[in-house]
Amino acid sequence: MSTVTHRRYVAFSDAHYAGNLVDGAFALKLFGDVGTNLAIEVDGHEGLFAGYSSVEFLEPVRGGDVVEAQATLVKKGNRSRTVDFELRVLCRAADDTGRSQVLETPLVAVRARGTAVVPAQGA
Repeated sequence: MSTVTHRRYVAFSDAHYAGNLVDGAFALKLFGDVGTNLAIEVDGHEGLFAGYSSVEFLEPVRGGDVVEAQATLVKKGNRSRTVDFELRVLCRAADDTGRSQVLETPLVAVRARGTAVVPAQGA
């Protein structure tokens, strides 16, 4: 099983809703980036993402957070790749003054499963 992980600071400018909440599309973009990285490492090609079979929004992501996006290959077909994604909040901003804390236990904010495809050999 192959796994790739990216970390990122969530800028306050990424927040669009009350309470400095970030929209769900933010997590899906990160999943696209980490999934592409996984495809390159596994297949030597960026591949194309076909879709999600499930997405769960479990905890809020806020401006000022530090998050970790992870992609794990769970099944490899001839051209299709089933990938599990997880977005965890590692650090949470205390307020908008710059104060923040490392969370003792990361919060699992978003989970998803998706399918990517790679070109046929020689294509």
